[in-house]
This record gives sequence, structure tokens and C-alpha cells, in this order.
Amino acid sequence: MKIVLTHAYFIHEDIKEQKIMRPYPTLGLLYISAFLKENDKNVSLIDSTFSSIADWRKEVVDEQPNIVAFYTNLMTKVEVLRQLDYLKKALPNTTFVAGGPDITYNQENYLRAGFDIAVIGEGEQTMLELTEVLITGGDLSEVAGISYLENGVLRENESRTKIKDLPSLPFPDREAIPFEKYLKVWQEYHGKRTANISTQRGCPYTCKWCSTAVYGQSYRRNDPARVVQEILHLKEDFGVEALWFVDDVFTVSHKWLSNLHAEFAKFQLEIPFEIITRAERLNETVLRQLKEMGCFRIWIGAESGSQRIIDKMDRRVTLGTVQEMMQRTQKMGIEAGTFIMVGYPGETHEDIRATMNHIEKCNPDHLTITRAYPIKGTALYAEIEAEITINPDWQTSTDRDIRFKLPYSDAYYENAIRYLVNGWQAHKNKSLKNKVKSKAAYQMMRVGK
Repeated sequence: MKIVLTHAYFIHEDIKEQKIMRPYPTLGLLYISAFLKENDKNVSLIDSTFSSIADWRKEVVDEQPNIVAFYTNLMTKVEVLRQLDYLKKALPNTTFVAGGPDITYNQENYLRAGFDIAVIGEGEQTMLELTEVLITGGDLSEVAGISYLENGVLRENESRTKIKDLPSLPFPDREAIPFEKYLKVWQEYHGKRTANISTQRGCPYTCKWCSTAVYGQSYRRNDPARVVQEILHLKEDFGVEALWFVDDVFTVSHKWLSNLHAEFAKFQLEIPFEIITRAERLNETVLRQLKEMGCFRIWIGAESGSQRIIDKMDRRVTLGTVQEMMQRTQKMGIEAGTFIMVGYPGETHEDIRATMNHIEKCNPDHLTITRAYPIKGTALYAEIEAEITINPDWQTSTDRDIRFKLPYSDAYYENAIRYLVNGWQAHKNKSLKNKVKSKAAYQMMRVGK
């Protein structure tokens, strides 16, 4: 039985990504590919990132697969559904499977859109068992972690037990994709051959806007020795020069980090890398260890400069702690980045002004601002579901397009983002031009209230 894994993301169609050029391969598919191959399955991973749609379609169809399994997420869903429609006509006898973070709370939508089976949660063991059942013509009801339509009715099997022994998994199958293309893009645009790497599954925190659809609210960590072996593999076999750790909270366990630091020292390993973490999981010892291992950038979330809004988000951190750790990070010689969200339920004009004050106190090296949007399955979505005012057609939109009752207009929040971004740049670079832009945006905010 021939299996094709793919994802239908095309960088030539992503205008925003073309401006920053920070592409990474989809680790979830790479893990599944490696796991299936380890269990002697006939699998091809067709990476679409650098392909044209026509070339990608031809490559998939030429394989004449029995199974095509798509990874899909919030931002790729619309394209995945478009390509599913084409492939079902070109491959009428193929079973189509959908998996990824957008599936758990939208499984019936995906099945009614044309997928035969939805994989819920982690995919390695589920895809292996599903493949074996399809080979033998067995009973789908025996495969944990999937759903499907039976006589037009949703059939959701029991949940899959999460993988506890992460070191038992093979390294992601980077050999299956044009990995060199990713590395060359990073070298050309950012100076170093950079790869993404994961050491953690799940997150123990309960931020209301954050989705835990794949790994759940758990905390499982790879062994530090195994992590270092993967890094050495990346350096020696692919010439990787820098890393992006994709873990939600890299420093959640100080004991684990100390062991990782010891493993780095054991192999005299130092490699530039960036991470995401929480302010209260940093201290002087942690920052020193990170610096010694090669960390050059830490993203520290706060999401708002209003303690009231942070508490509504269930972030469980204080503004003072965020500001202090941002400053300590920079004093350690590590860049500090932060995330800000505007338009959270209950946020007022005064809260946004407080956020500007917070940004100036933090003075981050990097700032990412987004408008709050409710992802299905999150606590935020549950809170605002009854107040949704615009809920576009599911197949042609994303959760970002959902609108719910807020005190101000869309124009207000667009100007709020301009106000904050330009205010940050004015403060950081002492830029009169950005100061003028920030003030202008602030005035437009007042008009749009």
C-alpha cells in the first residue's frame, strides 16, 4: 500500500511570507514519515512549499497512492480543501486523510468537505494502525484517534493515548523533503542555515486564546541527550548553523534545561538558537545557561500591557515580571522579542494606552502584534461564541475572519496596531517619523471609537 503525506502550502502564494522568508518544514509530517518508514511502510512525503501547484499535483498523482494524508492548520485549510477537490477527481480510488491542529474541533466539517478519515491528535501511531487496517480491510472502529462518517453520521472513535516516551520516536524524516532549499533560503535572507526542532509536546498552561488541539494540556519532554544527538545530526549531516526551538515554553522545567546545558557542555556544543518562553520561567541562572548554549533571542509573551486583560486571558503572570525579564534578557546580551494582542474581549481604549506604556518599558528588540481571534475549541471561543456577529462560510474562510461583539470598529483596531507598532519604533529608534505616524494613528483611533 502506497502512502503519500503532504500539506498543500505554497510559498509563492503567501505574500506575507515572501517578505520575511522564514520557511520551515512541517515537523509533524516529518515525524510521521520517519515512524511509518521505521515500521516498513511504503511512504512518500511530498513537500509542497517550494513547488508550483501544477508540479505538486503531478507529483502526487504520479505516485498513484492508496492513501493521501494531508496536514492542515488554521491558515492552510482553504488551500487544502481546494486541492482535495482536485485530487479526489484525479485519484477516485484513493483514501483521503486529514490531520493537524485544525482537525480536532472541525473534524465533521473536514469529513463533509470530502475527507474520508480525520486523525485527531498526534499522528504517528494512529497513522500506522490506520494503514494496517486499510491494508487488511479491517474495522475502522478499532483504530483509536480517528473519526469518519458512517451512513452520513459522524463516528468518533476513542481518543488515542498520548505518546509518553518521546525519545523512542525516530528523528524527523528531513531526508524525505528538499531540506536543502529551506536551508539555502535561510542563508540567503538571514545569513545562517537555520532549521526548526521540537523537544516538547503539550503545554501545562491554560491561556484562553491558545489551542491545545493536537498535544493537549500535557507536558512531555524529550531526553536532553536525545536532543543533543538530533542537533549534532543536523549540524553534521545537513550543515545546519542555527536553530528555532518551536516549543511553547522552552524553559518550563529548570531541571530539564540544566541537564540540556550539561549535555551541550559534554559535547562542547554551541549553536545560535531562539526560543519562546514565559517571563516567570526565567531567572539569572536560566539566562546564563541559555547564553552559554548559544541562545541569541528569547520571545517572551505578555499579550497586553494591561494587567486586567492579562488576568482575563488567564496568563498567570504580572506585567512587572515581564518587564523585568525582558530587561534582564537584554542585559545578558540576548535579544528580547514579545507578542501583543489587540481586540481581546473587554479591552478598552485605556488598556491599549497601557499597552503602549508597557511596550516602552520593555523596549523589545522585536515586536509581533496581532488582532485577537477565537480559535474553535479554546476557552476564548467558548466565551464569545454567543456574541459572534460574522461567521463566514467555513470552507472559504479561517477563524481569523470571525468577528464578535467589541466596543470599537474594525478601523479602530487597525489603527491601534499602527499606533503601537509606530510608537514602539519611535521609542526604540528615536524616530520622529514613526512618532508622527503613531500620533496620527492614535487620533484615528479616537475618531473610530
